Formats: sequence, structure tokens, C-alpha cells
Amino acid sequence: MAEVSFTESAARQIKKQLDKRGKGIGLKIGVKKSGCSGYAYTLDYSDAVTEDEKIFEDFGVKVIVHKDDLPLLAGIQLDYRREGINEAFKFNNPNVTGSCGCGESFSVS
Repeated sequence: MAEVSFTESAARQIKKQLDKRGKGIGLKIGVKKSGCSGYAYTLDYSDAVTEDEKIFEDFGVKVIVHKDDLPLLAGIQLDYRREGINEAFKFNNPNVTGSCGCGESFSVS
């Protein structure tokens, strides 16, 4: 199964958010059924890792993914970009076959 990766920019933002929070071992990425296209990404802090989760580590930070979500996230790259006054995590997911007009949800085949 393809790895979950993230850019150095995403890693800096994850570290910044964890430092501001004052605790946590990493960022948890997941998916949930939502929106008009089927799925939406979820982001949360992770304070512990269970045996049902996999850790991806690079640039000194950890991204945690539940094993049930791995098929939908295999090969994804998490990025963090600033565009004008907007800044946000961006999901470069090779599994996505469509997305809704507002960009909040996606579909896979």
C-alpha cells in the first residue's frame, strides 16, 4: 500500500500547531462520509496511537492514519500553502476521481 506523505511546509505547520497546543504526538488525518461527493477529510490532534493506526514520520513530525482510512488515503500528499491572505492544508490525493463544486468533499472509484 502506498505511503502517506507530507511536504516540509505541512510539517512546519503541524509542528507549529502542536507547539501552540502544548501537547500531542502528531496530526491525525482521516475521512468521513460527507458532502455531495461522498467523503470529506478530517484533521485532528493525536495524543496517543492505537494498534489500528499507522504512523508516517518525516521532517521530525508524525501523521497518524487509521488503518480503515488507508485505502482512501494511499499515496496522498499533505501540503500547506499560503495563497494571498488564505492559508490551509491541501490534500493531493491520487485516488480522487471527482469533487464537489465547493471543494469540501470528494469521491473515489
